[in-house]
Amino acid sequence: MKEDMMGVTTTRDPRHLDSLQNYLYFFTMGDETSRRDFLKTAAASLLVVFTQEELAEGALSEETAPVSPAVQLAVIGIGQQGKEILSSLSRLPSAQVVAICDSYEPALNRAHEIAPKASLIADYRKLLGSSDVEAVVISTPSHQHKEIALACLQAGKHVYCEAPLATTVDDARAIAVAAQQSPKLRFQAGLQGRSNALYNHISKFVKSGALGTPLQVTAQWNKKQSWRRMAPTPERESDLNWRLSSKTSAGLIGEIGVHHFDLAIWFLKSLPISASGMGAIVNWKDGRDVPDTLQSIIEFPNNVRMIYSSTLASSFSDSFTLFQGSNSSLMMREKTGWMIKEADSPLLGWEVYARKEQIHNETGIAMVADATKILEAGKEPGKEALSPTQDALTLALDGFVRSVRGDSRVVCGPLEGYQATVAAIKANEAIIAGSRILFDKSSFELK
Repeated sequence: MKEDMMGVTTTRDPRHLDSLQNYLYFFTMGDETSRRDFLKTAAASLLVVFTQEELAEGALSEETAPVSPAVQLAVIGIGQQGKEILSSLSRLPSAQVVAICDSYEPALNRAHEIAPKASLIADYRKLLGSSDVEAVVISTPSHQHKEIALACLQAGKHVYCEAPLATTVDDARAIAVAAQQSPKLRFQAGLQGRSNALYNHISKFVKSGALGTPLQVTAQWNKKQSWRRMAPTPERESDLNWRLSSKTSAGLIGEIGVHHFDLAIWFLKSLPISASGMGAIVNWKDGRDVPDTLQSIIEFPNNVRMIYSSTLASSFSDSFTLFQGSNSSLMMREKTGWMIKEADSPLLGWEVYARKEQIHNETGIAMVADATKILEAGKEPGKEALSPTQDALTLALDGFVRSVRGDSRVVCGPLEGYQATVAAIKANEAIIAGSRILFDKSSFELK
């Protein structure tokens, strides 16, 4: 390793792109001549590497004081996501899980190991009159959200509702309207990308016009898994496999694509105007009627199109969202993001450099963030973060409980949650019909 004149340690050690996850350098070069000289010697386009670890602005740290008293919560629905929520809440000093609710007793008993002090309740309606429960987190199957959310709001409980809000537009609207009509209660939609520290940091670059003219968005989610779960009884198996039936599920694009759609709406600051698509059951021919592979094109104003694809038959390339603009492109995975600048893009007054690395046909220059400080601490640059890190779900839940105490606003309210849900549901309808569906602008409004 060698330290350059700006106090940045560079390395020539070749590694796979994934090893760049902890590499970052953000600075403003004050000398215009030096800036021009550097750009003359740099590659035609620059690969900029952001990481959640180093860009955790707004993330929790040891110095972040918990709200007091801790918010007393109930978690309703203890499936896979419900257990992850319980685990996240158990790490938050600002939250206290006082009740766990699920109609399936074995699920309750397993969840009790995560929250041993919580009461076990089979029927969520028993929570409604309890003064011990201030807020609820709803993580039941999506088609069950409406009944529970409306009852909890009516009972004066703050609500965190997983995304999508529902599987039909009418149900989603009913939830969002009820939340808006309860201004004293906090309602947060579980679109946790809004709490992702990396996405929030990159959003500042988007707002600054770093993309130039937005051109198109490409997103995907690929994972080879059947989504089918086994159970001891046919009834329980049917309950677990609600995602595989069009009667109870908005499919891959509704359950997963909703998060990508929300990111596009957020960054583009506009709502989609149409969707078209197609899907098929290609690999998992087990009686389901929900496609395991699909493609969709979502049109935004100004001729910007989002191309979305997803499959349960292959894990290749996992998940990402790519925003392309006339000046640069931004590619984001959950914890790592890259900016690829065009050779003719204007200088923005700052630059982030990564050591030389190939990504597709682009070349970048990589550097290690705060290398001198890390070395002085006896740690190895690129492997050690300077502060504790949290996943987006933990940040989302912490933001929710803080909002309950009036310490902050919710990061994703009923309107944002509703609009992303509508986009996903309509896109799923277009896939099922194999046609193009125009969105009525009023369908994104709450009345």
